[in-house]
Amino acid sequence: MPPRTRTLRAATVAAVLALGTSLLASAPQAGAAQPEPVAVTDHCQGQCADILPPGENGNATLVEILGNKAFGTHPAHSDDQLDRYNGLVAGHTSLTDQKLTDFFNDASFGVAADQVESVTKPREDVTITRDKKSGVPHIKGTTRYGTEFGAGFAAGQDRLWLMDLFRHIGRGELTSFAGGALANQGLEQQFWPQAPYTEADLEAQVEWIRTTEGPRGEQAMADAQAYIDGINAYRVKSKNGRYFPGEYVLTGKIDSITNIGEIQPFKLTDLISIASVVGGQFGGGGGGEVQAALSLLAAQQKYGVEEGTRVWESFRQRNDPEAVLTVHDGTSFPYAGKPDEARGTALPDAGSVTPEPLIYDRTGSAGTNAKAPVKAPAALKPLQGMYDDGVIPQGSLPGTGGGAQKRGMSNALLVSGKHTASGNPIAVMGPQTGYFAPQLMMLQELQGPGISARGVSFAGVGMYVQMGRGQDYAWSATSAAQDITDTYAVELCEPNGSTPSKGSTHYRNDGACAPMEKLERTNSWKPTVADSTAKGSYRMQVWRTDHGIVTHRATVDGKPVAYTSLRTTYRHEADSIIGFQLFNDPAYITDAASFQQAAHHIDYAFNWFYADSRTAAFYNSGMNPVRAAGVDPALPVKAEKAYEWQGYDPAANTTDYTPFAEHPRSSGQDYYISWNNRQAKDYATAAFGFGAVHRGDLLDDRVAELVEDGGVTRASLTRAMAEAAVTDLRGEQLLPELLKVLRSQPVTDPALNAVVQQLDSWRAAGSQRKETGPGSHTYTHADAVRIMDAWWPKLIEAEFRPGLGDGLYAALTANLATDESPAASHGPSGAHSGSAFQYGWWGFADKDLRQVLGQPVKGPLAKTYCGNGDLSTCRQALLTTLKQAAAEPATAVYPGDDSCGAGEQWCTDAIVHRALGGITHKTIHWQNRPTYQQVVEFPSHR
Repeated sequence: MPPRTRTLRAATVAAVLALGTSLLASAPQAGAAQPEPVAVTDHCQGQCADILPPGENGNATLVEILGNKAFGTHPAHSDDQLDRYNGLVAGHTSLTDQKLTDFFNDASFGVAADQVESVTKPREDVTITRDKKSGVPHIKGTTRYGTEFGAGFAAGQDRLWLMDLFRHIGRGELTSFAGGALANQGLEQQFWPQAPYTEADLEAQVEWIRTTEGPRGEQAMADAQAYIDGINAYRVKSKNGRYFPGEYVLTGKIDSITNIGEIQPFKLTDLISIASVVGGQFGGGGGGEVQAALSLLAAQQKYGVEEGTRVWESFRQRNDPEAVLTVHDGTSFPYAGKPDEARGTALPDAGSVTPEPLIYDRTGSAGTNAKAPVKAPAALKPLQGMYDDGVIPQGSLPGTGGGAQKRGMSNALLVSGKHTASGNPIAVMGPQTGYFAPQLMMLQELQGPGISARGVSFAGVGMYVQMGRGQDYAWSATSAAQDITDTYAVELCEPNGSTPSKGSTHYRNDGACAPMEKLERTNSWKPTVADSTAKGSYRMQVWRTDHGIVTHRATVDGKPVAYTSLRTTYRHEADSIIGFQLFNDPAYITDAASFQQAAHHIDYAFNWFYADSRTAAFYNSGMNPVRAAGVDPALPVKAEKAYEWQGYDPAANTTDYTPFAEHPRSSGQDYYISWNNRQAKDYATAAFGFGAVHRGDLLDDRVAELVEDGGVTRASLTRAMAEAAVTDLRGEQLLPELLKVLRSQPVTDPALNAVVQQLDSWRAAGSQRKETGPGSHTYTHADAVRIMDAWWPKLIEAEFRPGLGDGLYAALTANLATDESPAASHGPSGAHSGSAFQYGWWGFADKDLRQVLGQPVKGPLAKTYCGNGDLSTCRQALLTTLKQAAAEPATAVYPGDDSCGAGEQWCTDAIVHRALGGITHKTIHWQNRPTYQQVVEFPSHR
């Protein structure tokens, strides 16, 4: 274990001594032995770089937590990547290849002798070497078991508390583990129903991998067991040595004086639970068909069935011809499209849909915010209530929080060698997973028999590097979100033959009246130092059928049904381990084609990107089900044999899947971009919001220009990414059209004309949300940004609501929120989360404005809404709302929150690393950018 603790002030030490000297135990210092030379050739030759803020070290003892709270000190390597990451905002404009390591880590294999900070040998067959600059573990094993044991041990060193949190989230036991704060209640109530399992279900998934995936499956489970053994070895050592994470004391798991208590052992089934959280949030796709049906019904109610359906389809934009695509050479990959004549669609009767209840038997503080603080020792008073708002603040994780939808994130920019200065492909890419302290992922290098890679893995499932680099290749992913989840309408029945109701718990299945399976989780909690929430409990309950988990009840043609959600990856949460194993195997990955084959083993919906010295490539993974002919995947379907997935076996939740050749893929295209946009022509989207304007355009326009000019370098491609990261999509893509409408006649009001000129000046300067200089905390065009933030929701409502009517407008905004600016506070990870502009009504507004301007539009909206198609009326609506927006003070536009005061524009946008443990970090400038990011260019190949 490397030394982790910075010197604390005497006052802090004195305060801790009040609890007893046992708290001063620190991690044992590792020996200063020199590492053995890495026996692999690093073909990147110093041209691979990466970054993962805030820092590698995600564990903190109680002493360190107290020091951070009292004096702002940080454990070593917990924040030393933060300034470099933040510095790119100002530094990208003058970036050169030589300056890249000012903002990124050197991602070369191994550690130079003069850069070794520590060496740990948890077993004789593995060495963990950490470097001085970032403390990243470089794990080298002489045996396969030792390598994986070392990976688990290093994960324990860097993420023990975080892994414990996430296994309990996956099991639906967060409140029992970390406290009953309302945010904790809400989080487990959102995650557990998506992947509810019994312990037997989890064990079955382990056995499935072991017994159905051949030798690779057996090796994967052996690797996973070694990884678990390493975690548990560190768990025991840190507990006995009293240098375990201090959160265990604060949440009442271990007594600070006697050391009595336990960190529960990890087991293989915990990996399944953690995988369900990670995969479900970042690699899911589809679902939401009930809400889609409700908006379709609203359109049909307003316009009639035929016209209403046409209007709805124009907003649904499944295959919009103007959408930005990753495969842009015209290659078609048909999937999940709208059938010519739909069969088996099960639309609910109007007003009949009710969500399925989840919570029962509430006691005490369940469902409330009641607090009952415990009497804390004096030295712990500064930490009392640190989890009162939840161990993971509400809305922090993608797809959580009130009104949240699942969000795919991450971006990638790759340019083929024929357009680069060196002649080798260049990639700038990484996952955009929010900002946490510690981060959800951790950096590591793994070198051992059959394994050679450096990069990131999600904590708790880090047997292999999941995104990173090998000896002569690099890879990354973005969330793809194609449709791998369907909604079925199961007809309800009563076993005695009586008339069923919406509340019935039996359903028609293969001609019989079968019982639903009840799955339950009972949680209870009591106040601790960390979470003052009063004692309480409740029971979560879901019903499972052969067609998935019940989410809603309704009637269809007067008959009661339960709507169920069926995901192809359910009961297969960790099967993707085979693909990750292949990514790490240098004997398997030899070129782009072998990488694409490996990516085909990833079951979750991801876009995979690859670069070596010769080729840049792309592959879209996912367990895409083969649907029955005529089934519309965008809407609920009858749960009958004729309409279910082909070859479907409910016992194992397996079916027929689309083959490798039908997945979007490409090799050697001039360039690739992805920011969770559409993959390819005819590859239909699983959600609203993939139209003529998408945040992917911010990348596509810039990279296309670089490619046209030629001579692309790592620095120039990074600059393109960094510029897009501080650009307001609305300003760049929509403001030109808005200005055309406004200036279709002279703006005669001098004050309003000045506002229009302000907006135009901001547009001309690049529509950036960027401070005047490092540390100024004031945007260069602050007033224009304020006006746009205030104007956008007003103009969208004025543009669309009169024509759509209240009912349809409300239904469509339930499918797709109108805004996702960094200041909107309802982005993919809530406020202060960096990621922005993924979903919103920008595509709708773009088409509608061009229609009212008389410009050509491919795939137009069924009707023109702004001013009912009249340019003058549209202009007046925009001017009226613009005048209202200009008059709205900053304190109203940016009302403030726990991190910012009212009116603080820069702070409202800024990134806050959400504390998952006891360590907090400074706020940094907003960037719409991957959390972990690589910049790579391989000059040679094996």
